[in-house]
Amino acid sequence: MKILNTSQIREADAYTIENEPIASIDLMERASKAFFDQLKKRLKKQDSIKVFCGMGNNGGDGLAIARMLTLAGYKVTTYIIVHTSTASPDFQVNEKRLRKLRRARVQQVQDEKELPQLSGEDIIIEALFGSGLSRPLEGFPAKVVHHINASETRVISVDIPAGLFAEDNSQNIRENIIKADYTFTFQLPKLAFMFAENDPFIGHWQVLDIGLDAGFIEKQETPYYFQVKQDLLPFYVFRKKFDHKGTFGHALLVAGSYGKSGAAVLATKAAIRTGVGLLTAHIPSANYSIQQISVPEGMVSVDENEKYFTALTEIAPYSAIATGPGLGTEKQTQNALKLLIQNASRPMVFDADALNILAENPTWLSFLPPGSILTPHVGEMDRLAGKNSTGWDRLEKARNLAFRFKCYIVLKGAHTAIIGPDKQCIFNSTGNPGLATGGSGDVLTGMIVGLLAQGYSPQYSAMAGVFLHGLAADLSVARKNVESLAAGDIIDFIPRAIKKIYY
Repeated sequence: MKILNTSQIREADAYTIENEPIASIDLMERASKAFFDQLKKRLKKQDSIKVFCGMGNNGGDGLAIARMLTLAGYKVTTYIIVHTSTASPDFQVNEKRLRKLRRARVQQVQDEKELPQLSGEDIIIEALFGSGLSRPLEGFPAKVVHHINASETRVISVDIPAGLFAEDNSQNIRENIIKADYTFTFQLPKLAFMFAENDPFIGHWQVLDIGLDAGFIEKQETPYYFQVKQDLLPFYVFRKKFDHKGTFGHALLVAGSYGKSGAAVLATKAAIRTGVGLLTAHIPSANYSIQQISVPEGMVSVDENEKYFTALTEIAPYSAIATGPGLGTEKQTQNALKLLIQNASRPMVFDADALNILAENPTWLSFLPPGSILTPHVGEMDRLAGKNSTGWDRLEKARNLAFRFKCYIVLKGAHTAIIGPDKQCIFNSTGNPGLATGGSGDVLTGMIVGLLAQGYSPQYSAMAGVFLHGLAADLSVARKNVESLAAGDIIDFIPRAIKKIYY
């Protein structure tokens, strides 16, 4: 699913109006009906609903929604926030339609003193400003935002919370943005929805299909995508009758220092569950018994050092290599990792301490095999590319890093971003807060290298690994609470995640 910018969405609206063809007011009606259909699932007939409308097309949506709610028998009061002398044409049409209803209650608000009292029993439908906003709110509109945010009401925003820019909010005034509990956005997600700092404003969000022209959207160029199940299906290779373990690759995992053997165990189990044919874990000698007992399906290569990685002689037999989980950052480990990078001829997967070592030795990034996959969380990304004040800045640095070193970056978060050497960015749609637990990243590393070893491209290995990882966690928390999710639970649900996507 593409993520388009505000001008592209505006063009998609215009193209749909001209070529469907459909009148602008009827397209607004269609969008409002999609919103109303989702909204009524969350309402009770006795709810007190207050609709706040600006005077543009977003406000026009709000007026249409208020009309639909009124006709459906809900108790609705609509407040038109007069912040300009001229309303949009479609707003004016919907205002007339609403005022014709005998039960309609509509009030114009021109001053802060005229704003209604709000209680925790109210539900606010916020339709003040749409996605075309290009400068921070100020004056009376900002005071309206403060008034709503200061209440204890449930807020549901139409398309995008008022005051939030659809893309970069680094220069925005955060105090002047609506804090919504829910946002129902039209047709496609907004880029701003992908960044953690905007979550307090957006709340839970859902995309509503309003029938914008699919052909026009398909032709639009964008570096940003939102990954869904259908994106993975064309690349999956189903197993054939005479396939054997050699068909599905031999992965090498270099992981697990003394006291961190669990990282290697988790990554090994995850790779095997994801379908790799063979897996060898290179571990310090102290971890030998733990690894063999915990994962009898895997093989072991023992380092000459008892407690951490110091040397690796032969890597030619392996179709993919991953390193980092529980690795440690001792000087000998760093030297051994440098040699591993220089000798590798195929894309590698780097996580955890391997990323920390690269951050301490940034010149080594130039030696990475093209197509390698780096899987940093926010802290590791900041160590690699410098600290950032916003998710937007961090994403831009990650895109530049991927382009410069011809690698893939899996920037982990609520919407993990898979970023390629072409700067294309694919945000993931699966996962939940239960993934914020120790070992979760080790599982992801194992899944990605397991896919890479099977012959899938680096991009697909990252995309599928991230999607399956999140889906396995979602399937797990469907049976338990997010606080109780452990990394091992993710591994247990990998088979069900694969089946749910591909079978």
